[in-house]
Amino acid sequence: MYEKTAMALRLTRNIHLGKIKRNHSKLNETERNKKGEKQKDEEILAALTAGILTTGLLTGNVFAADTEVKGDENLKGEVYAFIAASLSNSMEEIQKDFNELYPNVTIYYSADSSGTLQTQIEEGARCDLFFSAADKQMDALTEEKLTKEDTVVDLLENKVVLIKPKDGETKVTGFENITDAENMALAGEDVPVGQYSREIFNNLGIMDDVNKMEINECKNVTDVLAAVSEGSNEVGVVYATDAASVADKVEIIAEAPAESLQTPVLYPVGLIEDKEASEDDTKAAEAFLDYVESDAAIKVFEDYGFTAYKAEDSKEDAEDSADSTEAEDSTDSTGSTSK
Repeated sequence: MYEKTAMALRLTRNIHLGKIKRNHSKLNETERNKKGEKQKDEEILAALTAGILTTGLLTGNVFAADTEVKGDENLKGEVYAFIAASLSNSMEEIQKDFNELYPNVTIYYSADSSGTLQTQIEEGARCDLFFSAADKQMDALTEEKLTKEDTVVDLLENKVVLIKPKDGETKVTGFENITDAENMALAGEDVPVGQYSREIFNNLGIMDDVNKMEINECKNVTDVLAAVSEGSNEVGVVYATDAASVADKVEIIAEAPAESLQTPVLYPVGLIEDKEASEDDTKAAEAFLDYVESDAAIKVFEDYGFTAYKAEDSKEDAEDSADSTEAEDSTDSTGSTSK
């Protein structure tokens, strides 16, 4: 019994040291027995080492880092997610992928213009996660203490494009001569894409002429897309991802000129303070947000034409935009005083 215990202790110690020491108390044994003992010890060490390596690879704790979302069948809860209309298709696919990992979590989507969703949240509608098509709406909710501020991040970027019906005829070749169209579908001023559109028109110096046009003002980007794809309007302004989703029905005439849109088309996402949420609901919302920000979800967004956006780049662009605005305000103020 003593010899077996001593042998086990020696093996344990020697594994940490990286080699097996022979039992010097048995110097009178034959060379053959010594070789047999050494071979046995080496076999034990090999088996133990293989076990350690296998465990490390399987668990990811020692030798391999596991970046995949594991999921949890035991997690239950309901998540009310308010998403910009332009995210509908990609988020529907992401929900299906998420539920494969979290089958007992139920996601309820409400898709509309970010401005409409902001108002609903301010009026007390139940919401756990808000995915906006612009920082303006998210920032407003944060200022009102309605978001969990430390969870809010700029996640995606999009582009603003001018479209026409597939094979439709128009004299318009870009944003610069958009007023050559007989009519246009345009999102309202409380809709992010509508705000971006007006910024473009203002920077191109054509806002007054645009206001004289026959405009079909739509409540969100989805309605603009439908109006153009159905041929109800000659042209319309949407996101590149929306145009790509119905490429068989619309054509992109042009992308907004870089100098005409100083505000990056960013999509922030974050958690909302939901007083009706249970502890399970809160955990489910956190898990869903984590998944939306995961590599797997980003791949889906990219498949739909979005671009992953870095928070550092977003901050720099925002600061540049703010500096530009301050300079313009200073110039306008000086000009007003001189008048």
